[in-house]
Amino acid sequence: MRAKRGPLNLPILTGVIFLHAGALLAPFTFNWPAFWVFLVLWWMTNGLGITLCYHRLLCHRSFQCPKILEYFFAVCGALTSQGGPISWASTHRCHHANSDTDEDPHSPVHGFWWSHMFWFMHQLPEVGTKEFAIRYAPDLYKDRFYRLLDRYEWILQWVLGLFLLWWGGLSFVIWGIFLRTVVALHCTWLVNSAGHRWGYQTFKTGEYSRNLWWVGLLAFGEGWHNNHHAFQSSAAHGLKWWEFDITYLTIKLLSRLGLAWDIRMPSAQAIQAKS
Repeated sequence: MRAKRGPLNLPILTGVIFLHAGALLAPFTFNWPAFWVFLVLWWMTNGLGITLCYHRLLCHRSFQCPKILEYFFAVCGALTSQGGPISWASTHRCHHANSDTDEDPHSPVHGFWWSHMFWFMHQLPEVGTKEFAIRYAPDLYKDRFYRLLDRYEWILQWVLGLFLLWWGGLSFVIWGIFLRTVVALHCTWLVNSAGHRWGYQTFKTGEYSRNLWWVGLLAFGEGWHNNHHAFQSSAAHGLKWWEFDITYLTIKLLSRLGLAWDIRMPSAQAIQAKS
């Protein structure tokens, strides 16, 4: 599989344009309740759903938690319009297996904007197929709940949108669906683009991954991307005291509550060996 430009995926392209157009209405519909809805849902869907669950829990199994909590976090992730857990995890694992090469689905060798968002709007060979999912995420594909979530994740946004419309009117929909989803998409995409272009490398990983502080803040700790590529199964991406990683702090809080265990971290010897 080569990650080069295929034909445009018109349904996804239309959806992305629709979301961005709706997000432009945010300044005209601002009120404080809508802002707080945006902030809470952004944290739940992008912070807990994508960063904590899709990425650190499902993709890399950097910790364990009760299955019912895992499913709840996965539903939160499905509310970002980034695909279901199987498609997200299989694409991400393919990225790690072929990082910054032609086989990487969002390789920066095809340009910044390709790695940031254009890859998401094109049909890539094999990506999204059953064979691709079984190859890169066989553990998740065996789970019937995840197969259902992959197939019907788009319905969840409509259900949430109708609830927000009933609860707070148009402003809640604009801020809680359109703006929140656009912000979540770009925060995730920045890890693929800016996180492979700017910043510093603590570890020699053989590709372009970088540690970038402002992506770390926007993406709930994901911006310490070179650290992550060096230690993919680590629950913490920020490995120095000043590399702030709110998702790792969340995992530690879950551990204190008895809701997370088997938290994986690189040893001091492993860190020193790769430095």
